[in-house]
Order: sequence, then structure tokens, then C-alpha cells
Amino acid sequence: MSRIGKYPVAIPQGVTVEVAEGMVTAKGKLGTLKLPVGGEVNASVADGKFVVTPKSNSKRARMQWGTTRALVNNMVTGVSKGFTRNLEINGVGYRAAVQGGNLVLQLGYSHDVTFPIPSDVKITCEKPTSIAITGADRQRVGQIAAVLRAYRKPEPYKGKGIKYSTETVRRKEGKKK
Repeated sequence: MSRIGKYPVAIPQGVTVEVAEGMVTAKGKLGTLKLPVGGEVNASVADGKFVVTPKSNSKRARMQWGTTRALVNNMVTGVSKGFTRNLEINGVGYRAAVQGGNLVLQLGYSHDVTFPIPSDVKITCEKPTSIAITGADRQRVGQIAAVLRAYRKPEPYKGKGIKYSTETVRRKEGKKK
């Protein structure tokens, strides 16, 4: 039995969720998201709540039950509130700026790193050393944050690089004699 799947997803005001032909569609003020529902689960909307039930008692059906419920919950939250991921830049001369439709990063390389901002997310720089990525799709926001972090990962000795705002960079311990 899925501990997550058995709870229905509450649908807030201003959000509509529809199930048609194996596709769940969530519409809200921040956009529209779609999710294909596998053949192992049944999805339905009733009394302002989204409910997922497994079609059988197989292991795969139980796995899809909880996964589908979690993904739909993220869709509903995304189209109503949105998701934000914050990055911090540490290092002398390291900075970021939004110029037009691009994010320009200066990360100690001989050239600036230019990242084109996708249309489905919003990237802002409150300070030259902080980046905020906002969007309706949780997976997309996290993926873009990971791509930006990969341009200059935080190194363990001085902590220079791009890190998540909640991340703690720990010093690597060497061999002790």
C-alpha cells in the first residue's frame, strides 16, 4: 500500500485539473502542465480533489500509484504558486547579470558564459552574486539550476563557485598520518 498515493490531492481555487485519454492537465494562473498517466493506475477528479488508485495489486502498479500522485501534486502546486530555486555565487570577480533574454555569468574563465533563458522559466539576479530561478514545472526549474551550477561547481577548499543557497560546502579531509 502506498503511503503517499492514498491521500487525495486538494485542488485550490483558480486551478482546474482534467483527466482525458490517459493525460492529466492542470491549468492555473502560472500556466498549463500535462502528465501522461500510465496504464497501471486510474486517475479521477471528484469533489475538488484528485484521486489516484491502482488497477491491480502488482508491485509496478503500487509504485506508479505514489509516483503519479506526487507528480500531480507538484503540477497543482506549480500552476498555483510556482517553484523557486536560489543559487549563490562565491568568488572574487564572480558575478551574474540578466541581459535581454540571456543570463551572463562571469566565473573566472577567459570568457563570459552566456546561458539563454528558456521561455517557461524566469531568471532574476537581485544581486550580482545571487540567481533566482522561478517556474511552474518543478523538474524544469531544478534541471536549469543544476545546469547553471555545473558551469562552476563549488570547490571544497575555499568554496568558490556556484552553489545552491541551502547547500553547505564542506572541506574534504585528507589522509591523516
